[in-house]
Amino acid sequence: MGLLDKLSQWLGLRKKEVNVLCLGLDNSGKTTIINQLKPVNTQAQDVVPTIGFNIEKFKTSSLSFTVFDMSGQSRYRNLWEHYYKQSHAIIFVVDSGDKLRMVVAKEELDTLLNHQDIRSRRMPVLFFANKIDLRDAMSSVKVSQLLCLESIKDKPWHICASDAVKGEGLQEGVEWLQDHIKAMKM
Repeated sequence: MGLLDKLSQWLGLRKKEVNVLCLGLDNSGKTTIINQLKPVNTQAQDVVPTIGFNIEKFKTSSLSFTVFDMSGQSRYRNLWEHYYKQSHAIIFVVDSGDKLRMVVAKEELDTLLNHQDIRSRRMPVLFFANKIDLRDAMSSVKVSQLLCLESIKDKPWHICASDAVKGEGLQEGVEWLQDHIKAMKM
């Protein structure tokens, strides 16, 4: 069976499997984003706050994603680091309408990027400046400035404005992530 697996992957019949961590503070929209990326017939009707983590799967044209949707509640954030080693990429979701907690999001991002299992790896990081539809939402440029994303020099990163409820901005982000994962030597 190993030869058939290799042949089907070489011919493009089998999608490459990748593990992605979906991180961010609680109530930023992580679960809603992942739910929107799943096939319509597998999407949850009601999205509830994540306790611990959820594992979800979705596919693009060339990759099969397993996403670890991690709770952003402060008491669960210490679980994040247990999943760093086996991840190929990170999706970091920020509530662009939550100006008060932007400092906390930056602290968590800095802790993540400086962790020994992440620091030395050139894994792509996709940022979603989510809830862009809110009246007081900050632009993705402003979110990028507040998170000091321009200081990330050792990893490819991209930020997309998104409205997870409507699915806006998600496809652009996933296409960018797919392209950068495919370019990685795994």
